[in-house]
Amino acid sequence: MAAPTTAQATELELTGRLRLEVERAIQRGLKGIELLGAPAPSVGRTPKTVLHRRGTLSLYHYHATVDEIYRVPILFVMAPTNRGYIVDLAPGQSLVEFLLGRGYDVYAMDWNPPADDERDLKIENYALDFIPDCVRRVQQDSGEQDVTLMGYCAGGMLSVIYAALHADGPVKNLVCFTTPIDFSKMELFRKMADPRQFDVDRFVDSVGIVPADLIVAGFDALRPSGRVAGQVRLWDNLWNDEFVKGFRMMERWGNETLPLPGAYFRQTTKELLQRNALHEGTLRIGGRLVELGKITVPLLHIVAQYDHIVPPACAHPLIERVGSADKEEVVLPGGHISIAAGPNAVKRMWPKLDSWLQVRST
Repeated sequence: MAAPTTAQATELELTGRLRLEVERAIQRGLKGIELLGAPAPSVGRTPKTVLHRRGTLSLYHYHATVDEIYRVPILFVMAPTNRGYIVDLAPGQSLVEFLLGRGYDVYAMDWNPPADDERDLKIENYALDFIPDCVRRVQQDSGEQDVTLMGYCAGGMLSVIYAALHADGPVKNLVCFTTPIDFSKMELFRKMADPRQFDVDRFVDSVGIVPADLIVAGFDALRPSGRVAGQVRLWDNLWNDEFVKGFRMMERWGNETLPLPGAYFRQTTKELLQRNALHEGTLRIGGRLVELGKITVPLLHIVAQYDHIVPPACAHPLIERVGSADKEEVVLPGGHISIAAGPNAVKRMWPKLDSWLQVRST
């Protein structure tokens, strides 16, 4: 039998591609109908126990999955604007599950929407009350005095402030993900917070609790076409069950952004965005000066190369300013969220974190 000519081969290839596109179009239609009535995707399924709950704070202890665990427990500190399950999306896509499987004892500080009587919570409450309280409870529960503090985004910022004001311990290691230090590099947020255009005192006095919708709008402003582009990608990939599953989990996490206490919002706007006080070395929390140079514990800072929320230039000064002899910054491909969850995180960030922790957790 004669081999097909170039023209015949091209026709066969086009026919195959057309058939594939038709099949995918049919799948998109069917999957789109299914999604209309589908329940929200299940997230945060790694077994855990509520160790403590107080107002906006929840402290969880995840159940060990191996017999032998490292001596030093890990305490996650999440950003007050976000649910903590970004590090526990689903089996196989959970940083918490990975760490448990590698033999770490994992705890996490998570946040609930603040009640009206919590409108006056400030950075002081998070860095000088909530974090120390949870550290003490982890010590009591684990029987260990040393703790590895692991903060994500604003949770990293709060962890840095706590560590600077508790230089004598009990933090043994400090790990930060995409943690903002130099707020002058967050240019759009700075413009939004410009006191000539935005009266933060008047705003906070009128709302008390800052609505989640306003916080989401601020993040969306960084990428005005982001949601539309996301929906286009979803439509293009509706035939792909794994893509749809991951997209819906991330979408749920974004849609469940939390409101913020007004006093915390006022303080971060004035002290960090307007005055850049953490970077300038003038930030006072509870009347005490936050000096990054007082942090001397081993420090790992993981930065996202394409982070549109905390650009690398905003995060870099952490390594420069701390007094630690054992310190490392790792810049990995990815964005603000994909650095911790998703295929790139699984392949790059998780193994790096594990290798760094192993020799510092005994």
